[in-house]
Amino acid sequence: MIQLIKNSSLLILSVYLLSCQQSAKQEVLPFINKPDFTPEWINATDSGYLHIHRIPAFAFTDQDGNKITEKTVSNKIYVANFMFTSCGSICPKMTDNLKMIQTKYLDDSSILILSHSVTPERDSVPVLRKYATTKGIVSGKWHLLTGDVAAIYSIAKKDYYAGNVIGYYGAQNNFLHTENCILIDKEQRIRGVYNGTLPLEMERLIADIETLKKE
Repeated sequence: MIQLIKNSSLLILSVYLLSCQQSAKQEVLPFINKPDFTPEWINATDSGYLHIHRIPAFAFTDQDGNKITEKTVSNKIYVANFMFTSCGSICPKMTDNLKMIQTKYLDDSSILILSHSVTPERDSVPVLRKYATTKGIVSGKWHLLTGDVAAIYSIAKKDYYAGNVIGYYGAQNNFLHTENCILIDKEQRIRGVYNGTLPLEMERLIADIETLKKE
C-alpha cells in the first residue's frame, strides 16, 4: 500500500511538472525566422539567439506627413500589415478588424500599428489622411505609410515575409495582396502571424500582445 501511494504521488508529480512545462511554453511566443512562418522557440542561452531575424531600418511617411522610421517603434510592440486605400476586398476587413487593436490599446503608448500601402504612388499623404478620417484611424497610434514603392516591397517581402500565401513571398515586383498581420516585438523580431480578415484572429493577436508585454 505504501509503495502504491508512493507510485501515485510520483505520477501526480510527473503530470504536474509536465503541465507546468507546457504552460510555460504557451506563455512564451515563438520567433519567426523564415518565410514559411515556422515557429521556433529559442532561449536566450541558445547559440542562435543573437541571430534571430529582425526588421531592418526603414523610413516611410504617414498620413500626417510625419517621417516614420525604426526609431518610431524602438522599444515598442507593433502590428504591421500591407494594404491599399482603393482595395475593395480584404483591405477593408483588415482595417475594420485592426480597429479592435486600436481600441484595446488606445491609451497604451507601447503598442502601435503600421499599415503600409502597396500602391504608394496612388496613396499619397492626402489620400491616406482622408482614408484615416473615414475609417476612424487615430494618428500617433496607427500609422498609414507611403513612400518609395521599391522600399515598401523590399521590406514587405524580404523582411516581413508578407507574401500572398504562407511560405512564399515572391519576386519583388509581383503585386502584393495579403491578409497577413504580423506581430513585432520590442526588438523588431517577428513573433506571430494572423489572418487580418478574421475577428477571431484579432482576439488571438490581443492575447499574444499581452504575452509579449510580460517579457
